[in-house]
Amino acid sequence: MTDLFWPGDHRAGSLMSDAAFVDALVTVEDAWLGCLVDGGVAPDDAAIDLTGLVGADDNERLAAGAERDGNPVTGLVALLRERTQGAAAQWIHRGLTSQDVVDTALMLCLRDAVARVSRDVDEQIRVLVGLVEKYRDAPMLAHTLTQPALPSTAGKKFAVWLSGVLDAASTLRSLPPLPVQMGGAAGTLAATTELTGSPDAAVALSDALADRLGLARALPWHTTRAPITRAGDALVECTDIWGHIANDVLAGSRGEIGELTEGAGGGSSTMPHKSNPMLSVLIRRAALAAPALGATLHTASASSVDERSDGGWHVEWSTLRTLARRTVVAAGQTIDLLVGLRVDTDRSRSNLEAAQGILAEQCTMAELADRTPASTYLGAVDHQIDTILERARHHLKESS
Repeated sequence: MTDLFWPGDHRAGSLMSDAAFVDALVTVEDAWLGCLVDGGVAPDDAAIDLTGLVGADDNERLAAGAERDGNPVTGLVALLRERTQGAAAQWIHRGLTSQDVVDTALMLCLRDAVARVSRDVDEQIRVLVGLVEKYRDAPMLAHTLTQPALPSTAGKKFAVWLSGVLDAASTLRSLPPLPVQMGGAAGTLAATTELTGSPDAAVALSDALADRLGLARALPWHTTRAPITRAGDALVECTDIWGHIANDVLAGSRGEIGELTEGAGGGSSTMPHKSNPMLSVLIRRAALAAPALGATLHTASASSVDERSDGGWHVEWSTLRTLARRTVVAAGQTIDLLVGLRVDTDRSRSNLEAAQGILAEQCTMAELADRTPASTYLGAVDHQIDTILERARHHLKESS
């Protein structure tokens, strides 16, 4: 995929693309047909491999039909039945409803995207550990509310970044396994119960579908959308910390500060002397856009009604796709930013020495305690850094 309106989109490859979605829809139909045959519901001669029967050349037809039917499943099922022979054609999709197929396919696509982000977050943690260790004692002026505040170190700044990335990694790891969706037309499993002859057999067939697809077994969640909103929140949390990192680099790379520089800056069409911090700009862009997408998912969830939502369900698909792809893109860009980051320790020391009044807090506290101000009071910083590094090493050990 390419998207000139979102530079860097190519980094996401086929994740959450039209092609990936269609493949996932077919995978769900194929897995369900296999469950029907293996469960003795459909005859053995209905067994057929549906994968590969629908391809990119069919997307326009599916898209046009989706406008008429509200989703692409009806058109997809028609295509699959056209392209199969014998008993398989009449058993394709039996017992399913369109939402079962769409939601389960979304979970398959989302699983791939979340796995990619999780891997990239682990790589960010590895790179940040190296930055913290390399620059833990490098003097750097801390700022609050954009103004010079207190003496600190570059290692402390990078450790704060690392702590935020670890928080995001923890949220990703704590996501419940993505669930299968199997409820039939109104979430009652009525059709499957009729096909199998008992409610227990219908539930067993739903569980078999989950197992075959590698998803979590689940009750129907047609209008309880926590699987969507939880995943969306985790992705937004990732972009939050990456935005923080990008903002710090953007501030630190200003000419008058000059402490941080991207490894390979972007050019200007009219000012050849410039080396723009474009990775940071693009990461910040993603962080600015993501919260609204997450909010849309929550609005859609809050709009749930009856046993299938009228519009709230439909707005999720492209919103989740956009949020997932943009998060994947920003994840890779953040790795590149951190790997190539340059720290001018001479400039940061000079900026620290030139700052005025930054020991006022220390002097005031020493006066209250009736003692001479210490030569340094960064001991607590070392403790913070060590604690964060230990947390990072524990995370990486568990992820390996």
